[in-house]
Amino acid sequence: MLTPQSLPSIQQAIRESTADGWLIFDFHGLNPIASGMLRLEGMTTRRLFAFIPREGTPVAISHAIEQGPWKHWPAEWKKLEYSGWRVLESTLAEVVGGKRVAMEYSAGDAVPYLDRVPAGVIEMVRAAGATVESSADLVTRFYAVWSEEQLASHLRAAETISGIAHEAISLAGERASSGSPMQEFELKQWILDRFAKEKLETDHGPIVAIGPNAANPHYEPTAGESAPIDRGAILLIDLWAREAEGVYADQTWMGSLGEPDARSLKVWEAVRDARDAAIALLRKRLGSSTPVRGGEVDDAARGVIEERGFGPQFIHRTGHSIDPRDLHGSGPNIDNLETREERTLLPGVGFSIEPGVYLRGDVGMRTEVNAFVGRDLVVTPKEIQRDLIIV
Repeated sequence: MLTPQSLPSIQQAIRESTADGWLIFDFHGLNPIASGMLRLEGMTTRRLFAFIPREGTPVAISHAIEQGPWKHWPAEWKKLEYSGWRVLESTLAEVVGGKRVAMEYSAGDAVPYLDRVPAGVIEMVRAAGATVESSADLVTRFYAVWSEEQLASHLRAAETISGIAHEAISLAGERASSGSPMQEFELKQWILDRFAKEKLETDHGPIVAIGPNAANPHYEPTAGESAPIDRGAILLIDLWAREAEGVYADQTWMGSLGEPDARSLKVWEAVRDARDAAIALLRKRLGSSTPVRGGEVDDAARGVIEERGFGPQFIHRTGHSIDPRDLHGSGPNIDNLETREERTLLPGVGFSIEPGVYLRGDVGMRTEVNAFVGRDLVVTPKEIQRDLIIV
């Protein structure tokens, strides 16, 4: 958050960049980074800007009827008001004219999670006499990084949901062996009940899917669409949760109700080894203090799956940012497929690593762990899956 205490470190980061300042924009919540950085509270239905210069005092530009949400804005910082568009544009020109400003902008929409400012606003800022560049590294450093307390919360949640996943797979196996197999939806509800007992919260899900349903990466069973988890099934459980105000833990576990066939083992080994290749690259680069980009980690995982002959069936990125506020966050993703993720994985960021192979109409497999860039790479949970869990 932007506060008098954090301002010096933010301005130092701006000085280390090529920008003269960070220009934060929002309208109707289009840019969640703005609300997170500015601590605005209450209704904001008009355009607003906040300019953080590399030196000196931050400046806010807000509509005259929406001053209440700015109650956390320090009195010693500038706050300029407008009512009409002419005043807005002239005020913006006074503040940023002739300057190079960083904004939540990604050229060519290369990284959609960063590309939060409408093209028309970029045009307005340029017309005000400013040059626009991406705020990518600033967003990573001051919006996406975890605190020590948030890391501790994530670690606790990760171990709890790992235990729940193992219990769920065992329960499905017991019920199948008893001749009364569970439905996917029934097991989903059981997991949600366990979350509640452990005081964990989630926004939706989890995914509980067998064989052909697991070949749909975003399948989610419902009361009306659910298959029995019977003997012989390959079972995928993707579950995510967090403590109140904590950071999400997000994992995928694979089970087999009975001995898996040779092809299922081949698919499992491909996704497992792809995951491990991504982790190995991270450990190597971070251990030698060599920068590593999210796209490079995706390439490392994807290369293994392509080598095993399943490249066309790996249809999504290797991982997504997990920031302190969102499961799918605004920090660097592990992606060189869906987007051109060229941001560096800076200290303090977290993300998932989740390669998958999806044979449509047949079976899908995914393995998912989370990683945090600290002094060393932290991978959660403590015990990651090595083999299919055979029940």
